[in-house]
Amino acid sequence: MYLLIAFLKISRWRRLLLVLMLPVWSAYAHAETPLRMVLNWSYQGPQAWFFLAQERGYFAEEGIDLRIDQGSGSGAAVGSVASGTYDVGFGDINALINYASNHPDDAPVGVYMLYTRPPFTIAVTTDSDIHEPADLEGKTIAGPANDGALRLFPAFASLTEIDTDSIEVMNIEPRLREQMLNRGQVDAVFGFVNTIRFNAMLAGIDPDERLRFIRYGDYGMDLYSNALIVSRQLIEENPEAVRGLVRAVNRAVADVLADPEAGMDAVMAQEPLINREVETARLAATIEDEMNHPELTEVGLGNIDENRMREAIDIVATAYGLSHTPALETVFSTDFLPPEDERIYSLYE
Repeated sequence: MYLLIAFLKISRWRRLLLVLMLPVWSAYAHAETPLRMVLNWSYQGPQAWFFLAQERGYFAEEGIDLRIDQGSGSGAAVGSVASGTYDVGFGDINALINYASNHPDDAPVGVYMLYTRPPFTIAVTTDSDIHEPADLEGKTIAGPANDGALRLFPAFASLTEIDTDSIEVMNIEPRLREQMLNRGQVDAVFGFVNTIRFNAMLAGIDPDERLRFIRYGDYGMDLYSNALIVSRQLIEENPEAVRGLVRAVNRAVADVLADPEAGMDAVMAQEPLINREVETARLAATIEDEMNHPELTEVGLGNIDENRMREAIDIVATAYGLSHTPALETVFSTDFLPPEDERIYSLYE
């Protein structure tokens, strides 16, 4: 009799222990994968989808706990992911091509292409005597060290057959770029068209009146630009996290396209001190100028045209004089894209 009572007591405590442990087991069952992401630049309107995906719980729904940090250039994001400092980046695919040539085994991989049109430019003032690439000879061009246009300048110079020995390239702080150009302290500056345009507006400079752009895309550099990139280690160890990451971003891009103000709300929640009017305009211009390639109607946003990407790889490899031309599969993978019926085929519907 006493043994039966003792057994029942033990069973009761065990049942209580099971009840108490359920939340712990449940938490383990739904544990999130922590990932670190570096952006291309400081917080801006065109990063709205990342913050909206976070705000609406899209990453969490995919089992991802994502920390998003500001970046120091689209080219720098590649090195930050390659080094293992970050798992994910929003970086320039052309910088990735360059890196993959020398480090094919640990180069990051593009998994979702966002900027399908080349935004790279050299900006000059409207009163400048620089109108075409040949006019840059003998001039001083400035830009942040990790700027995509600066890094691609050797390729641009090769394609346009200009003498780089006569050109001085100066590294400057990003915050000084537009002011130095406006004051005549340099002859030209490197950058993304919309980065320069809207930073000029923030500095009180009217870009339509004061600036003129020599766009790389107008001279044969039909390149892709910024993509969501991930580490090779993440692909190998947790491909489902990569797939979930892409799915969450794709959902948020669709949300921002449908409601840009909701996207800007998410950006402002992250950085309340930015100029909402300017950043809203920057977002709209980025969608129009940097994401709206005609190929979207065929392949969908996030995807690539393989022939065009191979040509872009060849352009970069030839212009840089790379000893090894990376294979497309080393640079970009389509394995993690959403199903075709979930992809975005128009930015304005």
